[in-house]
Amino acid sequence: MIARIIVMAAREAPLTKAAMMSLVRGPTRRAFAAALPFLGAGGRVPRPRLDLILAPSNLGLRPPKAGAQPGVWAAPTALRVAGLVEALSADRVSELPRPPYKFGAEAGTRIRNGREIRAFSERLSFEVGRTLRDGGFPLVVGGDCSILLGCLLGSGAAGDIGLLHVDGHSDFFHPGNYDSRRRLGSVAGMDLALAVGRGELSLALWSGRPLVRDRDVVQIGEREALREGVGYGDIVRTEIRRLPMRTVLEQGVARTVAAALKPVDGERRRLWLHIDLDVLDRSVMPAVDSPGSPGLDFPQLAELTAGLLASGRIVGADVAIFDPELDPAGVHARAVVDCLRQGFAGLMSPV
Repeated sequence: MIARIIVMAAREAPLTKAAMMSLVRGPTRRAFAAALPFLGAGGRVPRPRLDLILAPSNLGLRPPKAGAQPGVWAAPTALRVAGLVEALSADRVSELPRPPYKFGAEAGTRIRNGREIRAFSERLSFEVGRTLRDGGFPLVVGGDCSILLGCLLGSGAAGDIGLLHVDGHSDFFHPGNYDSRRRLGSVAGMDLALAVGRGELSLALWSGRPLVRDRDVVQIGEREALREGVGYGDIVRTEIRRLPMRTVLEQGVARTVAAALKPVDGERRRLWLHIDLDVLDRSVMPAVDSPGSPGLDFPQLAELTAGLLASGRIVGADVAIFDPELDPAGVHARAVVDCLRQGFAGLMSPV
């Protein structure tokens, strides 16, 4: 209801800071208040056109069992059936063709579907870049977390940006912390590492450089206690800022928003927002590749998303890892749609 009031109030003009604060109450008010210091000049929340880009890729995940493909490729269709386009009042909808999935290793790469991920990322980057060049806001719905690479590549149209990586896992596997000779790497577990330039060069470097710098990344929601030498615990030696799940739950969403948006050396860089739905607690969202606890509930994720977007610094976002095969009744699909409706309410076109 609050989200709808905000949208209706903005029909004639963007909301000022004061007007927004007069409309929101409770936890949502606290998240918006935390974001207000980071609004752009003039104190107005930009209201660009919302373009929904459907990216039905499962290339970054390993097979759930022998001969079976991961079901996340069907997420864009399932969410669309659950009313996603109408819930977001999307101005434009585009859908990429589903890329072919290969089960075995390929010559020249130790990353599962490595070659096709490169090609799909380039196709996705074109769609993201087109929206940004047209002055719109791209919301990419996957699919698995490998779509982050194409999103960041395309967001180069907005200039150098930072990354808010909202994920129940840090996704920081790379050949430096696992034996790539003995097993294939899966990009859904290494998307953050690749984004900051660690891993196979074909996916880690684009035009000779990483997609984003360590110091411009904030990882939000890691539920494991990371230690040097264990798993991808070497992330602790990087300049990536980390807000683990237990910290988020202890300090609350509003303080998390403020911490995530804190400028680096005084620079308020524009940001891409990545949301892996496994940041939700398994008690409310079991239909993901790697469910776990502790995690957020749907209202907390909506509040976090709305608070970050209220800063006016987010140029685009992607949502990944929902698996409709684990949700035959569509219950979780509808919950995801409602969460995104609330979280992205400030970007909805007036209706």
